[in-house]
Amino acid sequence: MKEEKCKLSQTLPSHFGMVSRRDFLKFCAVAAAGMGLPLSMGPKIAEAVAALKRPPVIWLSGQECTGCSETLLRSTHPTVEKLILELISLDYHETLSTPSGHLAEEARKKSIDDNKGKFILVVDGSIPMKDGGIYCQIGGKTVLQILQETAPLAMAIINIGSCSCWGGVPSGSPNPTGAVGTAEALGGKYKTINIPGCPPNPYNFLATVLYVLTFKKLPELDDKGRPMFAYRRLIHEGCERRAHFDAGRFALEYGDEGHRRGWCLYKVGCKGPETFNNCPEQLFGDVGPRSWPVGTGCPCFGCSEKGVGFTKPIPEQASLKYFTPSGLPKEGIRPGGAELRLTPPTAYAPIEAPEGHGVSATAVGVVAGLAGLAAGAAAATALKLGKAKPDSGPETKKE
Repeated sequence: MKEEKCKLSQTLPSHFGMVSRRDFLKFCAVAAAGMGLPLSMGPKIAEAVAALKRPPVIWLSGQECTGCSETLLRSTHPTVEKLILELISLDYHETLSTPSGHLAEEARKKSIDDNKGKFILVVDGSIPMKDGGIYCQIGGKTVLQILQETAPLAMAIINIGSCSCWGGVPSGSPNPTGAVGTAEALGGKYKTINIPGCPPNPYNFLATVLYVLTFKKLPELDDKGRPMFAYRRLIHEGCERRAHFDAGRFALEYGDEGHRRGWCLYKVGCKGPETFNNCPEQLFGDVGPRSWPVGTGCPCFGCSEKGVGFTKPIPEQASLKYFTPSGLPKEGIRPGGAELRLTPPTAYAPIEAPEGHGVSATAVGVVAGLAGLAAGAAAATALKLGKAKPDSGPETKKE
C-alpha cells in the first residue's frame, strides 16, 4: 500500500493495520484541540505521526515509583498499545521493554546510535547527585552518567512527573541522595520540557510528544518549562468548588458538614490557588465528572508546582497571590499573565447555619397594614392627579 505522506486523502499507511482514516483523523483533531491549536491542524499532526518510520523514544528511569508509566498505561485515546506499536517506537523502557538485562541495554545503545538527533528522550524520576550518583545504577552505570551521555544526542528532552522535573518525592527533606531534576543534573545546558504531576495526566504528555513530532520544535513553555497549553491556568480558576470559595463556604475539617456538602477545601490545605495545571478540565481515568483529587474530596497538594508539592505541609493554607493570564505580560511576571491578588471574603457563612422558622402572624399583619396604607395613598394621589386641570396661565378673577 502506497503511503500518502501529506494529504492522507485516501488511506493510511499499511502499518496502521485496521485503524480507519476517519478515526485516525478524529484522534489527531482532538489532539490538536488539547494543545490549544485549531482543528485544522489535525491533518498536519496526522502527517507527522503516520510516517512509515515511527519516531523513536528512549525512556530513562531514575529514582521513581513507576507511577508515571502506570498513568501512561491507562490512557485510552490512544491506548498504550496503539501508542507504542503504531504512533511511536518505544525502543527502550525498563518496565515495558521485552528484553531485559544486557539485551535491553544493547537495544538502547543501538537505537541511540541509529537515531542521533532524531529521538525523543523521556526522563522519569529524579537524578541522585550525592556520592557521584551511586544511589541509582542501571547496567553498571549510574543514571546520572547515562543521562549525561544520552541528552546531547536527543532531538528533545521531556521530563515526565515531578521527580524528573525538580526532584519530587526523593528530594524531600532531608534528601539523603541529593536528588534533583533532569535540568539541574545536566547543569542547565539543555532546554527541557517539564510535565509535572504525581503522576501527571497522560494526555498532557501525549499531546507534548505529538507537538514535538509535528512541528519539530518545543511548544510554548512557561518560566518553569511547562507547556502553556496544559499549565496556563491555576487549578483554582477551573475548580468546581470555586463558587463556594467566592461565597465564603469552607470545609473546616474532613467529614464535617461543609466537607460533605462539597464546599471549598482551601481551609484544609488545598493548594489549588497557587498551583498551575489543567486537572479540573482534563480529569483522570476517563471515568467522568469529579475524577480528580478535589472532585473526590481531597485537597490539591500542589504536586505540579515547584516549591509547593512535597515541600509545604499539607494542612498549610495556600498563598492567594498568583498570576493569571490576561494578555498583558510584564517584566518578572509569568508569561502571558499579569499580577492579580485574591483575598477571601471578610465574613464566612457558618458551617452549622440555623434554619429559619418563618415569620410570625404579627409581622405578617404589620407588613400587610403598611402595604395597605401605601396602596391607599397611591390611589388618592392618582385620583387627585386625574382631576387636576392643565396649567393655562394666571387665573382671571371674576367680578
